Order: sequence, then structure tokens, then C-alpha cells
Amino acid sequence: MHDLSRRTIVWTPRILTLLFAAFLSLFALDVFQEGETPGRILLGLAIHLIPVYLVLGVLGLAWRWDWIGAAFFPLLGIWYLIMAWGDVDWRAFLLISGPLFLLGALYLLAWLKGRAV
Repeated sequence: MHDLSRRTIVWTPRILTLLFAAFLSLFALDVFQEGETPGRILLGLAIHLIPVYLVLGVLGLAWRWDWIGAAFFPLLGIWYLIMAWGDVDWRAFLLISGPLFLLGALYLLAWLKGRAV
């Protein structure tokens, strides 16, 4: 495998995971409302950022072991589908679960290509 293609396969899922975590963190901005106390804002941020913590936790493990990303990102996508079923529009499923399934596929590719070397 060429060095450039190997680096691309290794770094693409990691960079996309960081971008996805940044995207998810935007949803926490709705806690900033006028009249809220700093304590309630901090608590709201902590709660709204739980999905980001999960994604970054899996990323931390998948950074070293690609198979963890290949296994756990699709599981997070399925978990979101189950938790939000009936509560959100289908586009929300595409925006949240879709990237998680894509990340799982990219980590699977990186893991399989890494084992082939």
C-alpha cells in the first residue's frame, strides 16, 4: 500500500470524528438563555454534551485500535435510532446516525487495511 493512501485511510476517520464531535457540540448552545443561572447553564451544558463525550471516548480508544471505532460507532448510531425513534424527523436520523455508520465503515476499512500490511 502506498504511504499516501495508508495515511489517508488512517487519518480520514479520525479527522471526520473530530468534525462530527464539533457538529454535535453545536446542539448544546441552546442552553444559553436569558435569565438562567450559571449553575443551570453548566448543568445543561454537561447534559447536552454527553453524546460528544461518548464520541470522543470512542475516538480515544479507536485512535489506537481501529476495530473499536468499527464496532462502537455503528452501535452508537443504532442506540440513537432506538432512543429517538418517533421523537424526531427522519432527517435527524440521517444527520446523527448516518455519520456514525459512515465512521464505523471508515474505521473498519482502516482496521482491515492495517491488518493487511
